[in-house]
Parts: sequence; C-alpha cells; structure tokens
Amino acid sequence: MRRNTIRYVIVLATFSIVGILITQIYWVRKAFDIKEKQFNQSIQIALRNVAEQIAQINEVALNPKPVLRMTSDYYVVNVNTSIDTKLLEYYLKIEFTKANIDIAYEYGIYDCSTNQMVYGNYVSQYPQEKATKKSNFPTWNEYTYYFGIRFPTKTTYLASEMEVWWFSSVMLLVVIIFFGYTLWVILKQKRLSEIQRDFINNMTHEFKTPISTIAISADLITKPQILQKPDYIIKYANVIKAQNIRLKNQIEKVLQMALLEKTKVQLNLEKINILTLVEEVVANFNLNQNVEISTDWAFENEEQSIIEADRVHFTNIIYNLLDNAVKYVEGEPKIHISGKYLSKKIVLDIQDNGIGISKEHQKRIFEKFYRVPTGNVHNVKGFGLGLNYVGQIIKAHKWEIKVKSELGKGTCFEIII
Repeated sequence: MRRNTIRYVIVLATFSIVGILITQIYWVRKAFDIKEKQFNQSIQIALRNVAEQIAQINEVALNPKPVLRMTSDYYVVNVNTSIDTKLLEYYLKIEFTKANIDIAYEYGIYDCSTNQMVYGNYVSQYPQEKATKKSNFPTWNEYTYYFGIRFPTKTTYLASEMEVWWFSSVMLLVVIIFFGYTLWVILKQKRLSEIQRDFINNMTHEFKTPISTIAISADLITKPQILQKPDYIIKYANVIKAQNIRLKNQIEKVLQMALLEKTKVQLNLEKINILTLVEEVVANFNLNQNVEISTDWAFENEEQSIIEADRVHFTNIIYNLLDNAVKYVEGEPKIHISGKYLSKKIVLDIQDNGIGISKEHQKRIFEKFYRVPTGNVHNVKGFGLGLNYVGQIIKAHKWEIKVKSELGKGTCFEIII
C-alpha cells in the first residue's frame, strides 16, 4: 500500500471516528433531555395531585396552576391553606409511588409569620441514604401558603434511567479503541516491513560488494600475465584479505544481534581498568584506520578508573562508537576520548568532528535497523545495528548513555558508569 493511500485512510478513519463520537454524544444528550422533560411532567402531575388533596381536605379552592418550576431541580407548590408536615409527606410518598418516581427529595414549608422557609425532611427510598447538607429553600413572594421541594440527586437519577444508552456508548468506545489499536498495529507492521525490506536490500548490497571484489581479485591473480608480477599478486591478495575482514565483520554484526534477540544478554563481569582498556581499543583501531584519536583522563588514582564490566562487550561498544565517528565525517576524522570520576560515577565521553545528528533523530538512533536519513546519499553503508547493540549492552550493564549533537558540529556520546 502506498504511503499517500495510508495517509488518506488514516484521515478518513479519523473523520469517521470523530463523526461517530459527535453523533453518539448528540443522541445521548437528546435522550437525556427527553428523560428530563418526562421527569418534569411526572413531577408536575404528582405535585398537582398532592396540592389538590390538601386543598380538598381543607376545603379551599386551588389555583389553576399551583406548581411552579423555579430551577431544574426545585419546585414551588401553592396550596392556599396551611400545611401539615406529616400530611404533606404522606401525600408526597403516595403520589410519587403512583408515578413510579423513585428519587430522593427534600422539602420545606413556608412560614408566613416569619417570612422564611422551614426545613421539613429529606426523604429517600433507601433508609441508609441521608442528606449530607440541608438545602436552602428560596421564598416566593407571590404565594402565601406553599411548600418547596428539591431533588438533589436528579442528574444521577436521570443518568441511571439511561442504561441502554450508556451501554451502547461503552460498546462504541470499545469498538473505537479496538479500531484504533488495529490501525496502529497495521501501521507498525508496515513500518517494520519497510525496515526489514531496507535491511535485506542493504545487507544484500553489503555482502555482494566484498564477494564481488574477492571474486574479481581472485580471477585476476589466476591470470598468467599477473602471475609474472609479484607486486600485483600482493596487491590483490591484500584486497581479498581486506574484503574478507569486512565481510566477516558484517556477518558477525548480524549474528551478534540475532543472538541478543533470542537470548538475554549474558555478561561476564570482571574488574577492568577503563583507561587501559580504552587505550588498547584505540591502538587496535588505529592499525586499520589511521585516525587522529586523542585521550584525556581525569582520575586521581587507579582505583577511580576500575569498573565492573564484560570485557568483550565493552570493547565492542568503544569500537562501534569509534567506527561510527569515522564513517560519518566530512574530511579528516578527529576523535577525542575523555574520562573522569564524578560523584561515585565514571563519565566517559567520545567526541567526534562528524556531520552531527539532528534532534529529531537522536531519540531513535538506538533502535534496531534505524539509520539517520541522508536523502539520496548512500556513501555510508551499514545495517543500523551498531548503535542498537551499544544501547542493549549499556542497558544490560545498567549504565546510561546520552547523545549530544548538532548538525555540522559533531557528536558526543556520553557513557555514565
């Protein structure tokens, strides 16, 4: 699948998901409004019946519209007569039961002599439920004899009546999460497929080049006219040797990473003088590269330069970092290695004068097969395994590695031991 096609699919999928979510939220809100409207109608009918029964007992006329909704959860009921608390509570329970209104409420009765609302009671179908705070009932100057009733749990009550909608919303959310996860897996697999394809192509080229060079050199050596020229034989023999070493190193890198994948890194820890070992690696590295490498050590005594490490793996770490410093440079490579003892830790810096690494790529350079993009320039070959190996070995030792780099200003790898 082409990259643009995947982008279009992602954009369309995102718009679809957003559209479905907005539609679901709209209909849930619509259903809540309908439930609230039905609740308000049922409450108004029940409270009107209560007012009619109290007026009938006291033989007074009732206003055409005795129930007034003050707020979303507060109602005022005009009864045109004095109100008995026990009688009011009795009728409220009866009417709410008839209307299947199973909700907690609290009421207050207006006292015209003090011009204040007198708190009545908090009524709930569940005895263990009690009011955490008594509500203040505002007065209404238009009525003389009335009571106020509030439903403090109205929102929760209406939400509990929408079980089907909540279930459908949860199921939709699960589907969206599963869809998003599936899309993420597809993208991840596509990325891995691209990385593996690039790795195989790169590996084919890396193996093909030395093999072809060896084959050509071997053919030349066997020619009669070359056999008469010892200097040419030595030249081509050295070419074969160099290419054989190159091929061997590339194969070892691949096998090394394959082994690290299958098994946990096994470290053979021993006490090592970091100063001595790094100097040995530098000397051996210069046998083949002839690079300007300077060192600077700031240890007060030999004890500060002793670490516990796997000699082979630690040697490979230094070699890989030096090899990268030589590969990614324009002009003559210059490498500076420094070490110091700081706060019971050893800080080892390997600084080069290479092309540098941009910040966007610094976080990914330790990923397997990852190579910093260089456009159409392919003068530097590799598998993207060297720094991944370095990262894994550093992690296995429970050390830390940091990268400090700017484009055109070189790179510094800081190993904290």
